Amino acid sequence: MTTTVGSEARRFEAVLSILDRYERDSTRLIPILQAVQEEYRYLPEEILTYVAVALDLSPAKVYGVATFYGHFSLEAKGKYVVKVCDGTACHVKGSGPLVEALRKELGLEGKRKTTADLLFTLETVSCLGACGLAPVMVVNEEVHGLATPEAAVAILREIKAREGGKGETK
Repeated sequence: MTTTVGSEARRFEAVLSILDRYERDSTRLIPILQAVQEEYRYLPEEILTYVAVALDLSPAKVYGVATFYGHFSLEAKGKYVVKVCDGTACHVKGSGPLVEALRKELGLEGKRKTTADLLFTLETVSCLGACGLAPVMVVNEEVHGLATPEAAVAILREIKAREGGKGETK
């Protein structure tokens, strides 16, 4: 039981530091949530509640802000977020087979977007603003244009190799 309590305390230390950095100012909720998400890679429900209490805001208000902005995520994301554009140009030029190849390589079935080891998250987005490079895939901030299913899978395998073989596979 001591281990659980200790790990819980460590989990909230980062939040305390973030709150202190922003002087526990409720008018700075968005940058606070951005910093929390940067720390945890998403916004855990218990952390949102903790932030609400610490800032003397209702949990509904904090949750409302967290769900209003598309930048925030309430689900755990992988270390590598892979975004595939499915806008008109990308769709016409083959983003569908690209997504299917990536899902197969990552072992993602059904509605799952993130691998169990939290190494990869696969998302489709409406537009990445690079229509001339369609179909486009972005891994974290790195843009890969004119992507083919084979090239996309090769990129994931290269990342897995760098990470010491982690990552679910087909």
